[in-house]
Amino acid sequence: MNTHFQPFFDDISSFIPLSRLITDPLRTLAYGTDASFYRLVPQIVVQATSETEIQQLLKAANKHRISVTFRAAGTSLSGQAITDSVLIVLADGWDGYKISQDTMQISLQPGVIGGNANKYLLPFQRKIGPDPASINAAKIGGIAANNASGMCCGTAQNSYQTLKSMRLILADGSLLDTACPDSIQAFKQSHATLLNELSLLAEQTLANQALTERIKHKYRLKNTTGYAINSLIDFTDPIDILQHLMIGSEGTLGFISEITYNTVEEHPHKASALIFFNSVRVTCEAVAALKHTPVAAVELIDRAGLTSVMHKPGMPDFISDLNPNAAALLVETRASNEHQLNQAINEIIATLSQFETASQVEFYTDPSRCAEFWAIRKGLFPAVGAVRLTGTTVIIEDVAFPVERLADAVEDLHSIFKQLNYHEALIFGHALEGNLHFVFTQSFDSKDEVKRYEQLMEDVARLVVDKYDGSLKAEHGTGRNMAPFVEREWGKDAYQLMWSLKKRLDPNNLLNPGVLLNEDPQVHLANLKPMPAAHPLIDKCIECGFCEPSCPSRALTLTPRQRIVIWREISELRRTGSNPERLKRLEADYQYQGEETCAACGLCANTCPVSINTGNLTRAIRAENHITWTKKANWLAQNFSTLLASGRILLTVAHQTQRVLGANFLRKTSSGITRLSQGKVPTWSPSMPRAANRIQARELPSQTNPSSKVIYFASCASRTFGTSSQDTETRSLHEVTLNLLTKAGFEVIFPPKIEQLCCGMPFESKGLFEAAKLKSDELNTTLLELTQDGTVPIFSDTSPCSLRMKDNLDPRLQIFDSVEFIDRFVLNKLDIEAKEMQLAVHVTCSTVKMGLADALIRISRRCASHIVLPDQITCCGFAGDKGFTHPELNASSLRTLKTAVQTCDMGASTSRTCEIGLTQHSGIEYRSILYLLDQQSKAIEQNRP
Repeated sequence: MNTHFQPFFDDISSFIPLSRLITDPLRTLAYGTDASFYRLVPQIVVQATSETEIQQLLKAANKHRISVTFRAAGTSLSGQAITDSVLIVLADGWDGYKISQDTMQISLQPGVIGGNANKYLLPFQRKIGPDPASINAAKIGGIAANNASGMCCGTAQNSYQTLKSMRLILADGSLLDTACPDSIQAFKQSHATLLNELSLLAEQTLANQALTERIKHKYRLKNTTGYAINSLIDFTDPIDILQHLMIGSEGTLGFISEITYNTVEEHPHKASALIFFNSVRVTCEAVAALKHTPVAAVELIDRAGLTSVMHKPGMPDFISDLNPNAAALLVETRASNEHQLNQAINEIIATLSQFETASQVEFYTDPSRCAEFWAIRKGLFPAVGAVRLTGTTVIIEDVAFPVERLADAVEDLHSIFKQLNYHEALIFGHALEGNLHFVFTQSFDSKDEVKRYEQLMEDVARLVVDKYDGSLKAEHGTGRNMAPFVEREWGKDAYQLMWSLKKRLDPNNLLNPGVLLNEDPQVHLANLKPMPAAHPLIDKCIECGFCEPSCPSRALTLTPRQRIVIWREISELRRTGSNPERLKRLEADYQYQGEETCAACGLCANTCPVSINTGNLTRAIRAENHITWTKKANWLAQNFSTLLASGRILLTVAHQTQRVLGANFLRKTSSGITRLSQGKVPTWSPSMPRAANRIQARELPSQTNPSSKVIYFASCASRTFGTSSQDTETRSLHEVTLNLLTKAGFEVIFPPKIEQLCCGMPFESKGLFEAAKLKSDELNTTLLELTQDGTVPIFSDTSPCSLRMKDNLDPRLQIFDSVEFIDRFVLNKLDIEAKEMQLAVHVTCSTVKMGLADALIRISRRCASHIVLPDQITCCGFAGDKGFTHPELNASSLRTLKTAVQTCDMGASTSRTCEIGLTQHSGIEYRSILYLLDQQSKAIEQNRP
């Protein structure tokens, strides 16, 4: 940390714990990245948890003249969430929400993820207006501060238009609640000068007819370039002006600590169509016509875009035959009922009948089919990222043109791309609003490449502003990227007005300086982010941050995006040898921050636009670090039954010790041993399970129906760990499963020598790939022989093992996870009575990746009258044995669980190790869902043996 920041640091450390003040080289670099192509490394990262802390931080910033930048999710694309000064990020404590009694409003704290806000509103058929493509990662603070819109939002449902009220903190640390009359009255007294100045600026703006007309003209389109100076002509009350100025201000005027939105209707009936045209011009003419029909969204995809996604599910075969000038529209319409939906579809088809299309117009109402269409549209950005050359970055620009001139604008953009050799560039966007995105790859590793990008930006500015009088930033925010062009787009009077607002609200220029307004004409070419090659598994990462909400270590150490940022830096330092001391420090810190606390659950791949599984990188690193363990691991693999037997003995001894010496003593003692052994010896907890009962050989009844046979592969976890010592249920999972399947009429067969068998997961997770393959090959051979080359289905009782078996064993084997098998073959063979209770359901990472989350929920609903799916819990962080060796990962991931399930009677999941941690951190007992299903079901008469 620069010594200039020491007095500020000393000041704020009096009210912010040191654990939430980050200054080390690894984590400051990790936080120096957002989704843009810029990088600035902060001197201090502050994890703030409350309004009071924000107020105190701003007062300290003013006292020491230290600039600060606010960060929500860091999914912004224009460089507005980075700084080389102090970065204030949202820690826990910002995810509160409240829905009004009539559901017409929702109040949201800035840490709520946009997609979660819509989940809260979905039961009432309402949603928030903004719908950015990043909605499942972006947080409300960023959505409001950037006035993000999206595919269906248009200009009528963005944050500016749907704002009801807000709580905001100004640069001087003062708090205003615009929904509270007392707060407003107090603010009018304390900030009378500011409010009078805002009123005067509004009067002067309205008196300037040319400027007023300019503002009206600019906001006929989507526009996030500069400040929301339309508030000066839209409102007369300075409080209204102030709160609307905050929308789209990118944290340069204040901090939004809560926003109340007017909600909008979420129509239950939807239909989508992917419509192809032979030319861009006809496509754009169709857009203009569709603007007068009941469409909710009209997304344009140019020919290059169609080519990039032509092999995606849902795309027709004739794409390759379309001419070079072809384009498509993805159209969606929505309605309150089926009759209205059909009317809307007919009206849209009638409107399109006047245009020549390359295929018949057909709307689909099937949700899965519509989801395919929208996956195609959302896959356009990553499609470029997936094919870019290593070392280049992907840039997405965001402009808006008058809809009636859209065709000419698209042709002009294509001409610019051709002239400057951006041959991979493609265009798509929210055509109904004239809002186009264009995506291209860019290298910044030479002066010529930087110059080429500079020329592109100049040509785009000339085209958008000078020729079409459009918006250079329609919805992605001005940031650093477009700050040099604000005056060019708006003109001198509007630009000076914006500076006047900045100086009145932030007189010391301490809030995110240089963002949105910047007098440096070259700022968009400075601090460009390097993207060096690091590892083939992660080189396609575009650092968008979509992965972060699903990561179990996000509040403890690093997120997947941050792991990739650091590994890129380590790899580059290794390659160049330029700074050995820095390399040594980063490598040492990464061992814990990056490798040891990565759950390697792979959920990041589910939300990554280019499907990167950062867990694979972690396993590859572990393989390098553990290369000397290979012989020992192979010996353990070959003597696996001994390992399992030893585990059961240790559990039995530990439970007996607990009875004699007490759980508290055992926990403290084992915790110390865990630290001394560097995680090799697990930490004891009261929820540690009993040893599982061994699977007993049994005589199987003779059955004539071969379709009733099932091979039951009980995982090594379920063979080792029984129920917890506090649980009244003493049966092991294999005993429950055997009873359940027999009850449903199945002949259950255990593989011979099952104690020796394992899918290889425990070894693979540690990067011991040779031992993992040894075990999976052994299991594969056994199961092929036992199933007669796959003719008999295999039941797997643990989801992580099911996934590994599906991925690694012979495809002839019919491998079913317990949830999958029960859902497909067992439920209809049992008489089930739902228990009157609240059941907490944990969907494991593997269940999600296998696409079985809905099946687990269906089974749970059959067993319990009410189920609870805890918010914000993704991977539990137990991660095989990490819950024993690094219990802080499990604790951090489940830190909100106890509150979420406080009304529940018990919990259910599909992985025994996950259930250990869930039990420990919830205060309720978690077991496999099979226990409850067995308890609440009985055999239908014809299934009885």
